[in-house]
Amino acid sequence: MAEAILQLTDLRKNFGALKATDGVSLDLRAGEIHALIGPNGAGKSTLIHQISGSLTPDGGSIRFLGQDMAGLDMAARARRGLGRSFQISSLAPEFTALRNVMLAVQARQGSSFRFLRPVASDKSLTDPAMAMLERVGLENRANVPAAELSHGERRQLEVAIALALGPKAFLLDEPMAGLGPDGSKRLTGFLDALRHEAPILLVEHDMDAVFALADRISVLVYGRVIATGTVDEIRANPEVRRAYLGDTA
Repeated sequence: MAEAILQLTDLRKNFGALKATDGVSLDLRAGEIHALIGPNGAGKSTLIHQISGSLTPDGGSIRFLGQDMAGLDMAARARRGLGRSFQISSLAPEFTALRNVMLAVQARQGSSFRFLRPVASDKSLTDPAMAMLERVGLENRANVPAAELSHGERRQLEVAIALALGPKAFLLDEPMAGLGPDGSKRLTGFLDALRHEAPILLVEHDMDAVFALADRISVLVYGRVIATGTVDEIRANPEVRRAYLGDTA
């Protein structure tokens, strides 16, 4: 069995009487894509927020690379190598796609943010930033402000920014959202290769992508993991079929 890079144990989060995360235990292993699926309102985003550090659990533990993440904020977790595709609002809309990625490169290098004109010609920033844009297929949109990118292109930009931070594991929250068939196909191929750089915890509603990519799938319903297994095991699980895959028989 591959090494567990990320380990969640009995994670709990309540909002009043609502159990948004109800004793969730799962792990992410080296070299794999572990997909997290479930109906709307199942608690997937709440779980990702807890892992990334933007929301504090009420109980349980999160261990990353063998270390307890309790008390560490988002920035500290990112510095330790936990890379998340952020919400679109986290992009700097007035900056170009290239400049957005350059900011991530600067953060990884540990240099202060330099907004003066010479930064635009600093090859130690522009070259790796452009390489990340090329990897996600945005090289031809490098000089377009983030505000003018399409929804799907912004999701691609989020992945490029996560890549630029050099993470040891990725948290990707619906990266296929807003992509057309060609974009989804391209990103699926990209993520399939990316797992060999760092494992991926993937939240995704595109079941074709999930079934094509996932080594394991965990199904979340009302804050509780009802099943974890391979694609074939999840397809055949009667509880999963009733709760999520639409089988009413």
